[in-house]
Amino acid sequence: MKFRLKSLAILLAFVSGCQQSESDKTVSRFDTGVNWPVYGGNNAGNRYSPLDQITIENVSQLEVAWMYKAREPQEPGSSARVREIQCQPIVIDGVLYATTPLLQLFAVNAATGEELWKFSPPEEGFRNRGVMYWENGDDKRILYTVESNLYAVNAATGKLIPGFGNDGVVDLRQGLSDGIDADITKTRVRATSPGVIYKNTLVIGSAVSEAGDGAPGHVRAFNVVTGELEWVFHTIPHPGEVGYETWPEGAYKEVGGANTWSGMILDERNGVVFFGTGSPAADFYGGSRAGQNLFANSIVALNASDGSLVWYYQTISHDLWDRDHPLQPNLATIEHNGQKLEVVVQATKDGMVYVLNSKTGESVFPVEERTVPTNGLPGESPWPTQKFPLKPAPFSRQVYTEDDISDISPEAEAYTRQIYKRYKTDNKFAPPSKEGTLLFGYSGGAEWGGNAIDPDGILYQNANDNPWILEMTENIQQGDAGDEVLSGEQLFSLNCAACHGKDKKGNGTDFPDISNVKNQYNSTQLLNILGGGIGRMPSFQHLAERDRKTIVSYLLEETKTQGDGAADERSEPQPSLTQNAFGFQPAYVKKAWTKLFDEQGYPGIKPPWGTLNAIDLNTGDYLWTVPLGEFPELTDKGISITGTESYGGPVVTAGGLVFIAGTKDERIRAFDKNTGKVVWEYQLPAAGFATPAIYEVDGKQYVAIAAGGARGQKAGDYYVAFKLPD
Repeated sequence: MKFRLKSLAILLAFVSGCQQSESDKTVSRFDTGVNWPVYGGNNAGNRYSPLDQITIENVSQLEVAWMYKAREPQEPGSSARVREIQCQPIVIDGVLYATTPLLQLFAVNAATGEELWKFSPPEEGFRNRGVMYWENGDDKRILYTVESNLYAVNAATGKLIPGFGNDGVVDLRQGLSDGIDADITKTRVRATSPGVIYKNTLVIGSAVSEAGDGAPGHVRAFNVVTGELEWVFHTIPHPGEVGYETWPEGAYKEVGGANTWSGMILDERNGVVFFGTGSPAADFYGGSRAGQNLFANSIVALNASDGSLVWYYQTISHDLWDRDHPLQPNLATIEHNGQKLEVVVQATKDGMVYVLNSKTGESVFPVEERTVPTNGLPGESPWPTQKFPLKPAPFSRQVYTEDDISDISPEAEAYTRQIYKRYKTDNKFAPPSKEGTLLFGYSGGAEWGGNAIDPDGILYQNANDNPWILEMTENIQQGDAGDEVLSGEQLFSLNCAACHGKDKKGNGTDFPDISNVKNQYNSTQLLNILGGGIGRMPSFQHLAERDRKTIVSYLLEETKTQGDGAADERSEPQPSLTQNAFGFQPAYVKKAWTKLFDEQGYPGIKPPWGTLNAIDLNTGDYLWTVPLGEFPELTDKGISITGTESYGGPVVTAGGLVFIAGTKDERIRAFDKNTGKVVWEYQLPAAGFATPAIYEVDGKQYVAIAAGGARGQKAGDYYVAFKLPD
């Protein structure tokens, strides 16, 4: 075991990404490993730990060091829906900081799990993947987001910092209506993943609706001391800016999306921030946004100090398939053509790995621009070519072929074959249609948990192989609705059935069963959810209040809404649409949008359904691919391990291990990073749909993971830490 630095003064000098003052010397991207100071482990997002106390030889001895119960008591009138814990903790000088399911912020002793303090925001939150740390002398802060608020909290006491923003709070909607006459006060804007801090500047993205009412996904920077807005980068360009010509004239006034929701990385030495962006609104139909649509679906490099553009690389033009960049990119050093080269690595929802020169944005490996189908819906203008990287090869399937029909049983084969015949799709870029398409690229390939890269340039990436069915239909609410009043069933069919199904039963995982929602929520709670969204469900502010009340009445099986005046309101015909701060009503919307399952509810495709991959970025070649996760009941029937969906990512250590949870079998595993062999696993109290953190306290190495459950599994409420026996 290497000698461990224990002096607090020395440790602080090595904290990567935790700025002490603007005059401090920039530290290496790779720190001592004692701390896990930022989301992704270091500013480069490597999820790599140089700690080597836990090895392939002794990992089997790992034991639970502590468990912290993070579930809050359910308050009367609060939402009853189970929420996940997606947070990857950070650890600074022996203190672990993370969030609860409702996004309370807490600090615990990282060696014992003893709670030190807890901060409770006034609003309920629904998703958070990490928090940020900054210090200057004795001023030490945790910054994190809850819904539309950015909070600055004293890291020692858990109290708000009064000099930051409005008594410790900044509104994340600032800067989005720049140059636009729009009211954004009711627009839902969140930041589900943390930003990065460069000196005294916090750069952050946002999660916005990708429906017609979505706000623009501009990247903003705030002063970490005062909370003041410092700069805005328009991901939907304004007149005179790079990329403006790739949209219809004036598109920035009404089109939303093109946001970075999955996290950022920082080249601190050069002051450059890198991120990937998502698709433009509205998903699946772009008739109102003809063109390539920069900077949607792009890898972007900005100057962290002023937000000026360094370079960009668009991976998908005029996205019609919701192929966001779903995870934080990664900075690495590889050897290419005999020379060391610093690169940005971005994995994608459709299983691609882009390896770009970090200084220029040029692809290291060949990428072909190929002709793709353009037979889109009426009014649509699909882009005629798309990019196809030649190396590395895709880590998930691209097109559902006859060879992909499920073979786990004769019944599964017959069931999925019928669906294959109905929706056969021979190109991954087949435009959405009323007839329906089968496609990959949603819920992975890659997902928000990230990936890991070790100093040898080996990428460790978990992947999902889940086909989806997409059918489109005319949007009867589009345009002038006149005095037409729609029934609750019609409104539900138009706005909700694509995810939850006409029978309201969802699919048990991504889209919950709401057929008995009246047993979980009252009308006020449902109206709040429709107005503000919940989890991955967007807000429905684009609907008139009357229509939202009509949907609620339908869900509660009422002949009229009780006690809210909706019946009287419906007695006077009103237009079905309201004026939005942003957005438009697309001419076509999704009619069906669901995973392909077999008759037993397993993925409707030949296994493996989830994998862990090791890719040599120096050559672009795969070293190994293994199934990740298991359905024990299928293994007991003699079916080879299938893998499962995974949400949460890997970390890799100098001890030769890759730690990852995220699977539906509720286990955390350690893999031999050289062979892909499982060398340790542990049954968590609930599924760990999050990414582990690795750190050290008093010479002991720890592995910590949030075990929050849900996604069709049982709920959980724990953080669990492991260590070797004393």
